[in-house]
Amino acid sequence: MTDGVVTLRVPDDSDVGSLVTACSDPEIVRFTRVPTPYRRADAESFIRQSREGFARGDALAFVIAAATTGNLAGTILLGDHGRGVGEVGYWIRKEDRGLGYASRATRLLAEWGIRTLKLARVELHAFPENVASQRVAEKAGFQREGLLRLYREIRNERRDLVVFSLIAADVGG
Repeated sequence: MTDGVVTLRVPDDSDVGSLVTACSDPEIVRFTRVPTPYRRADAESFIRQSREGFARGDALAFVIAAATTGNLAGTILLGDHGRGVGEVGYWIRKEDRGLGYASRATRLLAEWGIRTLKLARVELHAFPENVASQRVAEKAGFQREGLLRLYREIRNERRDLVVFSLIAADVGG
């Protein structure tokens, strides 16, 4: 999948070093569920699980890459909550933040989920203090719906999340 600026591709063994380096960033650790410390075995497991998920057709994890280079800029996942609801989550390497990759990749994957997987809605959850992620959601065309109080446990702490959604009507689907 590509929009000419970003490409979403299946992770491969060449991404291991980039994954380990990126997932050592305190901001990625702070706002995601990546293991900490993030080791080579974690990257290899992510790649293996991504391949297995694609083979089964039930888990979709992509590398976000610059379309011109194919180099890893981040990752994005589309999870299935059932009942026609998906959830997108992503992270972007520190060096690639502010280039619009996250919002482009989020819109690209969400539209694909709605059109191809026939999802009725795709959600994006962000911590209230993660203003950058909330801006990504808005730039990708998602609408803020509200606060999910103590919605998810992350690193043994129950946390609030702001929920955004994109629905089929938003993409002409």
